Formats: sequence, structure tokens, C-alpha cells
Amino acid sequence: MSAFNARRRSDAAFWSRGYARVPVILGIVGFVLVAWGVTSRHSANARLREYTDAQAVLPVHVVQPKAAEGDLDLVLPGNVQALYEAPIYARTDGYLKRWLVDIGTPVKAGQLLAEIEAPEVDQQLRAAQAELANAQASQRIAKITADRWRDLRDTDSVSQQEADEKISSAAVSDAAVQGAQADLQRLRELSRFEKIVAPFDGVITARNTDVGALINSGSSEGAELFRIADMSSLRLYVRVPQNYAAATRVGLDAEVRFPDRPGATYPAKLERTSGAIDAASRTLLVQLAVDNAKGELLPGAYAEVHFKVPQSADASVVRIPANTLLFRGDGLRVATFVDGRVVMKPVTLGRDFGTEVEVVSGLTAQDRLIVAPPDSITDATRVRIAAEAKAPQDAES
Repeated sequence: MSAFNARRRSDAAFWSRGYARVPVILGIVGFVLVAWGVTSRHSANARLREYTDAQAVLPVHVVQPKAAEGDLDLVLPGNVQALYEAPIYARTDGYLKRWLVDIGTPVKAGQLLAEIEAPEVDQQLRAAQAELANAQASQRIAKITADRWRDLRDTDSVSQQEADEKISSAAVSDAAVQGAQADLQRLRELSRFEKIVAPFDGVITARNTDVGALINSGSSEGAELFRIADMSSLRLYVRVPQNYAAATRVGLDAEVRFPDRPGATYPAKLERTSGAIDAASRTLLVQLAVDNAKGELLPGAYAEVHFKVPQSADASVVRIPANTLLFRGDGLRVATFVDGRVVMKPVTLGRDFGTEVEVVSGLTAQDRLIVAPPDSITDATRVRIAAEAKAPQDAES
């Protein structure tokens, strides 16, 4: 019994000591929890401040200039014309008697195209022939009379005045004959215009008359009868923007493509330029020659002309995106990224390639350009590359 009581007293002492330690343990646990919470909150606040500071710096995208290498493929629209093309008008009045060729007919120089019936011209020609015969008869009589009066004057049978009159009459008759001959020749030439002939080898591209149509001479009153074109070679006209005028020189090779012949290319060579910039369009008109011996290409067509324009060999010339430029009152500028800040640089432009522009001075290929910079950006503005932005981690993690 005494042993049992002793054990109970021992257990009671143990539990009394255990209960005494509980507040100490709870205090330690509470301290640890408070310290962990404060540390976590401080760490989360630090990360939040870092992220907030990063977001306060302007995020930007950067690119580097490209060095100008190789030839530039310049593509421009062009208009195709025949080597020679001419409208054919009548040179005499009348009615169309017949036509011998229609559109698409190949013809040779001097080939008969049509005939005009001109009875008035024929009648005038016959009258001119009669007038010439009359003048020649008068000339013969006047010449005989002048010779006789010249002989009579030598024997003093007539006066000098009478002899001079007869000699002058002979000279007048000579002039009358020459005038009649000239008028007859004019009417003969006019009668030859009753036959319409081809001025050169080519193809008839238009016929605007028919049998029995009234024909008026000349281009001001008369209608165009035919149109003929020499398509053995074609002329191609292109307007080159002023930015490329200096590089567009005689002898430059080009390739020509046509919408109606997909996949086919035709060589062309620049033959001549207008030598002046058009003030209205700021372009240089150039002419190219395209061989058309096979007759595949048609004048009047639209063409796409590809020029291989040599680029500058100067290593300082670079190309940059057009959306990196800033237009300021003191000139063109670009914003460059240097150690987290903006450095504004003035640039001098060369040629304009649409989405890209050529810079001839002010930049190197090592510069880092800010793409689409805001208008408010200035020197020393703090920036960061957008890809470097990181979201803050959860404070509970």
C-alpha cells in the first residue's frame, strides 16, 4: 500500500512539472510563428517593391540595324508600248472603195491596206493635165515669137521695146508651164493617196472604217482609218522614285513579269532615262527594251519590273525599321538603349524601302534601337527590355 501511494505521489509530481512547462513551450511556438510571419511578409513586400519598381520603368522592344548587303530587288509597275505605233489617216477626201486587211493582220512596209474613191481628185488631175498642155503650147509659140523678134532686132527692123516685150512674154509662158507642172505633180501625189499603204512592217491593231464610208483627209477632221504597230521589240516605260534615281543608270538589267504569263520572266535592259525628275510625281521616267521576237507579249499590257539596284558599299550605311524613327523639331532622331537608359541620336536618311529606311550616318550595326518609341521619350529616360519583366511570386509560396 505504501508503494502504491509512493507511486501516486511520484506521478503527481511529474504531471505538475509537465504542466509548468506548457506555457514555455507555447511561448516558444508562438515566437517562432510570429518570426516566420514577419520574415515572410518582409520578403513578400521586398519582392512586391522590386516588381513595382520594374513596372515603373518603361518596357521597350529593341532591334539592331542591318548592314546593307547585296543588291536591292526593286519592284515597280511598268507600261508596255510597241517599238513603233502609228495611226493611219487619209490624205485625200472621198469614199472607201475597199479594205484589204483587218485587225491582227501582219503587213509589210508599202503593202496596200485600202483604196479610196475620189472622183473630184481624178477630175482635177485631168484638168491639170489639160492646163499643162495648154501652157506648153503657149510656151512654144512665145519662144518662136521671141526668137524671131530677137533676129529682127539684130537688123534694127523693130524697136528694142517691142523685142523686149516678146522676150518677156516667152519668159512668162515658161513660168506658166512650170506652175502647171507643179500643180499636176501635186494632184498626182494626191491621187496616189487614194491607196492607203503600210508605213512599216507591223501588225494591224485597229480598223475604224468600212466600204462606202465618207473619208475626210487629215487628223483634225478625218477619223483614224487603221492603227499599225511594230511589236518585234517592245518599249517598257517605268517611273522610278527619286530615292533610286541615282542608282538607275543606262545598261541596268531587269526582269519583267506579266500577270497573264505567271511564272515566266523576260529579260530587259534600261536604254535611256528622261534625265530629269518629274516635279509632280518626283519620279524619273526610264525606258527599257524587251525582245518580243516570238510575239508572245502585247503592247498596252501592265508589267511588273524587277530591278537589281546595287546598294551602298559603305559599311556605315545601315537599314532600320521605319517605326524606330522620331520626328522632332530639331530633325530626325532614333532612341537607342544604353545600360537601361535612352540615348537619342540624330540620323541622316538615304533611300526609303517602305517598312525599312536606309541610314547613311548616325548609327552603327551595334546600336540597339527602341521600336515604336513614344513621342514623350527623352534622353536618360529609364527603360527596360520588355522580355526582362517578371511577375512577383505569391507571398504565401
